[in-house]
Formats: sequence, structure tokens, C-alpha cells
Amino acid sequence: MDDMNRDAAEQIAAHRTRIDEIDCQLVQLLNERAVESLAIRGLKPQVHWGLYDPKREEEIFANLTRCNKGPLFGENLKEIYEAILHVMKELRG
Repeated sequence: MDDMNRDAAEQIAAHRTRIDEIDCQLVQLLNERAVESLAIRGLKPQVHWGLYDPKREEEIFANLTRCNKGPLFGENLKEIYEAILHVMKELRG
């Protein structure tokens, strides 16, 4: 392998290491989010709120749009969060 290819391979390895670190952070944050979702689910019956709140989902998507600095597009984030919200609804605490 020539020096240019070796340098590129080393850069790829460094980026992959960073991605692995970020993935671990995302897992931690998703678990923290799940804890909060379960806490809310436990409180909703006390205020006679249904488990599904489409208005809240709209608020979440609007918040994502406000937070997004790219390079992901809003539709990308909505797709990701639809999956996250689906999983959160299925959680049992």
C-alpha cells in the first residue's frame, strides 16, 4: 500500500473510531429518553391523558426542525424519529 492509500486508510479508521464513540453516546441518550418516556407514561393516567398524543408528536418534529443544523434534512430526522417514537410507544417499564 502506498503512502497515500495508507493515509486514507488511517483516516477511515479514525473516523470509524469516532463513529463508534458517537454511537455509544446515542445509545446512552436513547436510553435516557426511554426513561423519561416511561415516567411520562406512568403519570398520564393521573391527569386522564391518553397514551398517544399526535399534537405532542407534531411538537417534537417542530423542535427537531428548529434544532437541525444539517447535514441531515428535516425529512431524514422525521424518518429517524418516527422509528424512535414507535419503539418508545412499545416500551414496557
